[in-house]
Amino acid sequence: MGKRHESIGIKQVIRFEWMQKTVNLLLAGLDAKKIRQELHEFLADKKGNGSKGERSDQTRTFAVNNLMKIWVSPESELMPLRDASLSFMRENSSMALAVHWGMISAVYPFWFNVARQTGRLLALQEQVTQMQIIGRMKEQYGDRQTVSRYAKYVLRSFVAWGVLKDSKTKGCYEKAPVLCITDGNQAILMLESALMAAPEAKGILRLLLNNPAFFPFRFPEIAGDFVSRHNSRIEVVRYGLDEELLKLRD
Repeated sequence: MGKRHESIGIKQVIRFEWMQKTVNLLLAGLDAKKIRQELHEFLADKKGNGSKGERSDQTRTFAVNNLMKIWVSPESELMPLRDASLSFMRENSSMALAVHWGMISAVYPFWFNVARQTGRLLALQEQVTQMQIIGRMKEQYGDRQTVSRYAKYVLRSFVAWGVLKDSKTKGCYEKAPVLCITDGNQAILMLESALMAAPEAKGILRLLLNNPAFFPFRFPEIAGDFVSRHNSRIEVVRYGLDEELLKLRD
């Protein structure tokens, strides 16, 4: 699982409607080759900032590759999560944003980690700055120019998805209203995505439910027994008086 956790992967803004288009093509039964072709046509005149205009072949290809890797052809270890997420999406289209968040977090842990740093700061203050978040990301990934540039793309993606709002000050963000997750099965899928995003592939249930990377959402109360009954890919280990550890099965 190491390579996925060390790489950044997201080299431009990924808009929510692009993710939705990809899933709709997948649900329509198109094969990977046809989906790739359709996405190239769909993105031919769509830019990351939401405006219309001609894009270079390179930037369009980067976006298509991201979308394909998230939903159409993720790594083999992510396929069970992808299939379960797709099945859930088929029956619960109104909760698409949360499902997309889970998949992109699992495939690109860099997204999850930008979200985690953003959520941590928002728990302490009303507004966060781009530079605060980037500073924390450099502590984790190293002081590389690419970290700064690509973290900005993820933050702009958050704004495009509507989970962050631009403040009156440039490079400063405010939290948007949270989305309540009421379906326990969806909550478990998102917990699984968090385990996939973690190099150690495990975490304490209580902390996962309150992980700052899920700052746009509010989860229901979930017990380890419920997780065990509804997801065979996650093992629940109890220790201490009331702690429950979740870990991905080998």
